[in-house]
Amino acid sequence: MPLPCFPFTRFAFSPPWLLILLAAWLLAGASWAAGSAGASASANAGAGAATASSPASVQDSPTLRKIRDTGLIVLGFRVASAPFSYLDAKLRPQGYSIDLCQQVIAAVKKRLDMPELEVKLLPVTSATRMPLVGNGSVDLECGVTTNTSERQKTQAFSLTTFVAESRLLSKRESEVRTLEDLRGKAVASTIATTSIQFLHQANQAHKLDLRILVGLDDRDAFRLLQTDRAVAYAMDDVLLRMSLLTAPNPAEFVISEEAYSVEPYAIGLPRDDAVYKALVDGVIAGLYQRGEIQAIYKKWFLSPIPPRGINLQLAMSEAFKKVIAKPTDSPDPALYR
Repeated sequence: MPLPCFPFTRFAFSPPWLLILLAAWLLAGASWAAGSAGASASANAGAGAATASSPASVQDSPTLRKIRDTGLIVLGFRVASAPFSYLDAKLRPQGYSIDLCQQVIAAVKKRLDMPELEVKLLPVTSATRMPLVGNGSVDLECGVTTNTSERQKTQAFSLTTFVAESRLLSKRESEVRTLEDLRGKAVASTIATTSIQFLHQANQAHKLDLRILVGLDDRDAFRLLQTDRAVAYAMDDVLLRMSLLTAPNPAEFVISEEAYSVEPYAIGLPRDDAVYKALVDGVIAGLYQRGEIQAIYKKWFLSPIPPRGINLQLAMSEAFKKVIAKPTDSPDPALYR
């Protein structure tokens, strides 16, 4: 399968990135089967009630029919979006979102009675993730994607799996803490994200005269701030915290106290497939109802994570606690405030 195209107008797609994606695509699949199988027992227990239905229901699901007929399920993953989806030292995808998707894959295997179902891994970026889900190339997009009403026009989303907030990261010495402080200055964010959309909207609404710089990925956008090409970097708070922990000089930066948007993350799914979505939602709801999400959350947000042993020490937000108590797939930010 050819690697996806990356239609960037501002950046060239450099050879090192191409090699990373190619290596991820080729090498990650070899080790995935073991990890996915290891999740089967737990996922099967939770998926039982949610997936129990007549065999004919598979016929009502275009996605499940395709998976059954091709003998494989395609998982889209991010190569550098820790702690949600990233490559380990052996170029295997891992992370919070990956763990959730492993549970879903085990449930799909059970529903289809295909224990040897092949899992095909496809690296995606912030720019390619939604088109690949929308055109049916990806069956599960397991990364850091916000569920919005606009995005629902081209794809579906699972129940909310995490709740973040968009904030500004800046150097302490710059004294940039609010949007108003950015007036007439350069600010960076990542291509095809809700943060970039927010910056454009705020720029027009408040006539801030911003110069908005677009990074190829989160690391590239952060680099624009580190090298003083931008005075701030707008992104979801959990990803900003991760950027700081991996920076050589984290004390030089500060995250704004003010949050500018609410970001309900979810697993990306093909549209117009209620049966498949019900299966995925059933798995996630089961993790919430049985309390198993607590251990998964602790593993990725309250413990050292590989390969560098970084610990985000990020307590579960009240917004996400509400989701666990009452699962929802709503894109409405007001519901999470």
